[in-house]
Amino acid sequence: MDADFLIIGGGIAGISAAARLSELGSVIVLEAEDGLAHHASSRSAALYEPRYGAPAVVGLSMASEAHFRSLPGVLSPRGLLLVAKAEAREAFEVDLAAMEFERISVEEARGIVPILNPEMVALAGYAGHAEDVDTDLLVQGFAREARSRGAQVVTKARVTGIAKTDAGWRVTSAAGEFSARVLVNAAGAWVDQVAEMAGVRPLGFTPYRRSMARIPAPGGLDVSRWPMIFGPGEDWYAKPDAGALIVSPAEEDLMEPHDAWADDMVLAEGLARYEEMVTEPVTRLLASWAGLRTFSPDRVLVIGPDAREPSFFWLAGQGGYGFQTCPAASRLAADLIGGRAPEIGAELVAALDPARFG
Repeated sequence: MDADFLIIGGGIAGISAAARLSELGSVIVLEAEDGLAHHASSRSAALYEPRYGAPAVVGLSMASEAHFRSLPGVLSPRGLLLVAKAEAREAFEVDLAAMEFERISVEEARGIVPILNPEMVALAGYAGHAEDVDTDLLVQGFAREARSRGAQVVTKARVTGIAKTDAGWRVTSAAGEFSARVLVNAAGAWVDQVAEMAGVRPLGFTPYRRSMARIPAPGGLDVSRWPMIFGPGEDWYAKPDAGALIVSPAEEDLMEPHDAWADDMVLAEGLARYEEMVTEPVTRLLASWAGLRTFSPDRVLVIGPDAREPSFFWLAGQGGYGFQTCPAASRLAADLIGGRAPEIGAELVAALDPARFG
């Protein structure tokens, strides 16, 4: 047996789990790409907004706060600004209440983001509780922690076969064969494919594409202190990034698992929605990309042993919440695998359990 725990997937879910499980035994992480966090994790909007998502997601996000606060430099102030046209009042009010925004005037909103178009923006709300996440610092911190306890992180190790053995699992990959007592499925958009390879019933995960474009700072302004700006129902958003602005159409287009790229037409439609609300036109793109946000059928993370095969552990369905939930999600995974009483409440544990899908 090569390890106690073998994790398939080196995104934020897999590498944070590796750090936690390395406290309990030997760990191997298999990552298909050349480095960690290549797919969804490297293409995240990188925001900690714990009030964002379904109740169980919010619970995990809230439970992650103490870990974030313990790591200097991982979080930094950002804030959120919600803006809407008059005809979008109903959706605006829903977001305002759900995410605990303070209603502000259009004039106050333009004091924060001066390029807002007063002829289009009729409604505004602000929340200061959202913060940027230094995703690289977080990923590398978990990786260092895991390696410090002897965990092996194997890249260029795309999995090609999985077999159940009397002692656990044998996994064939491009980097060779590996065996372990417990198999942790943290494969992002590929989690159902991994399950099928292992002879485990897929749970019905769905990858959706989300595109992004980086544009020059509008009007040459200093955007570093601007909040993240978004429309009601999250039909677009914009966020400062390294002196420029990231703009996304916030689309959810159903995709097969793959190394995603932006759709030019979808990106153009999203940029048009953004341009409608500001006074500065988009004249060029600095870059564009896309990622896959993978959801379970109820859009809540799935964390726990498979109902039929307990040595197969699901750590899946992060959707757009992987970074902001990873401290609590990885701790829960280690608690359940290690047979410890979870730190989070029983109701939340049940809401995340794979057994909810029958």
